[in-house]
Amino acid sequence: MGKEIKAYSYEGIGELMKQWGQPRFRAKQVVQWLYQKGVSSYDEMSNLPASLRERLQNEAPLLPAEVIDRRVSKDGTRKYVVRFHDGCATEMVAIPSRDRLTVCFSTQVGCAMGCVFCATGKEGFTRNLLPGEMVEQVLIAQEDMGARVTNLVGMGQGEPFLNYDNTMAALRLFNAADGMNIGARKITVSTCGVLPGIKKFASEPEQFTLAVSLHSAIQFSRDVLMPTVANQRLTDLKKALQAYQGESGRRITFEYIMIDGVNDDEEHLHALMSFCRGLSCHVNLIPINAVDGSLFQPSADATVAMFLEGLERRGIEATLRASRGSDIAGACGQLKNLGR
Repeated sequence: MGKEIKAYSYEGIGELMKQWGQPRFRAKQVVQWLYQKGVSSYDEMSNLPASLRERLQNEAPLLPAEVIDRRVSKDGTRKYVVRFHDGCATEMVAIPSRDRLTVCFSTQVGCAMGCVFCATGKEGFTRNLLPGEMVEQVLIAQEDMGARVTNLVGMGQGEPFLNYDNTMAALRLFNAADGMNIGARKITVSTCGVLPGIKKFASEPEQFTLAVSLHSAIQFSRDVLMPTVANQRLTDLKKALQAYQGESGRRITFEYIMIDGVNDDEEHLHALMSFCRGLSCHVNLIPINAVDGSLFQPSADATVAMFLEGLERRGIEATLRASRGSDIAGACGQLKNLGR
């Protein structure tokens, strides 16, 4: 038995078919069955020869995941716990709105970043997800919601740029006409600021978008909140983002968790405005969501309003992100590592 089919990129499936002496169009058919129609068995791939289906099952097995928990929020958001064949499980969230359906998918089982405000980081890291396992999450949500997914955010469990190759392979399957056919500009990857990943991402040909978990533009408080990247200077992060923007021409989104008494005073606001200077960016302000065992509290409404007004006065686009799914622990920072 070889590696499972979900480990392969689109190009990898094509290479596998070539090695087996199959015509080029077979790769397209396999990808369509897997990532457009979302089948769970090779037996369903009716336009493939029986001999090819048998070889695929023996040498590149299709091992479907299962939903072991599903919760529905009062605001319509749905959270799923998805368990893979090896017993590892991850969480992802489907967020409906009037004209779109956004899925927040995971790129790892757990997370090694250890951000102190995040439930996932408290539980640690288990393993990287395969490209097909990322796509499978979205297909599960799409089928359950009964609507086409329009937007994707890689903001679930994990640091995407610590699983770079698999994440990029998944993004291309999301984007491919033979896959989910979701526009590249509607697919966002969120990073804590892994500099080598930002550099590589800048040179990718697709117009995928980048979000950066900033949470403070003052070195000391960011180091406290995000200890794994404490050896990374904010000046280096800004240089990397300027280089990214110079090469890609794409706008950056900053995620900024608002925590009462931690990163929400005027000093932090001025530092944030200074950090944004010289970058084409949008700031998402996110009042912190409740996490078991955490003493952190969300910033007051008046404080959030001060940040919004201050940023907008400087010509920096800013939005207060409405918390969705917090009643089912499906909001930002609440996803736990259930796969240990």
